Amino acid sequence: MKRLKLGILQVNHDRSVEVGDAFPDDAHRFRDLFDAQEQRFDYRVYMTVGGEVPQDVDEQDAYLITGSPESILHELAFLDPLYDFIRRADAAAKPLLGVCFGHQAIAAALGGTVEQSDWNIGVETHTFLEHFDWMQPAQEDVNLHSFHHDTVTVLPEGCRRIAESPGCVNAGFAKGDHIITTQGHPEFTDRFMAGILEATKHVLSATEVEVAEARAGMSSDGEVFAAWATRFFGGTP
Repeated sequence: MKRLKLGILQVNHDRSVEVGDAFPDDAHRFRDLFDAQEQRFDYRVYMTVGGEVPQDVDEQDAYLITGSPESILHELAFLDPLYDFIRRADAAAKPLLGVCFGHQAIAAALGGTVEQSDWNIGVETHTFLEHFDWMQPAQEDVNLHSFHHDTVTVLPEGCRRIAESPGCVNAGFAKGDHIITTQGHPEFTDRFMAGILEATKHVLSATEVEVAEARAGMSSDGEVFAAWATRFFGGTP
């Protein structure tokens, strides 16, 4: 089976003892998720958090932009190169998946609006409003971990909402057949979610912590979304 070349744009480099030293980084979490399938990818990780982006969109067959605890509402040095890459990938109709921060970055790069919102933490049901051929196994709802304080409030022109959740109206959007996004985290494990929640409690209210912990008992469907993403990229899980 020919391996697809998947470029992972990593927009986070956690140096904390509680998270960075205790868990695999963002790119490795996605590799662990995808490697549980029969399909294998040839991976290339771009440390976009340091300004590295593909110079030619055809370097890889498809791309994924990871999540990050950073906010695109801040003046981050790597945002301009990232936005430029997103627009180039869009123009070339290159398969591109954005997750959490990646979802918001694609929205901002293409002319949408991202604003700060209430914290949304824990597993929640994402309802998909549109069916795609790559959604196999076919199901309307998937449970995904969520952990975000910013949200996409206005979609870019030419994009359409494809998913919603109780805590996020625009939980996913698409453009043509080449861009999809999700505010949820298919790559999060229960253990990782518990770890970052513990590390973040000092900035959360007691109610926010209580809600997040209550939702932690829900099962998640990261492997289902991984199968979808693999087909979207052009592979067969």
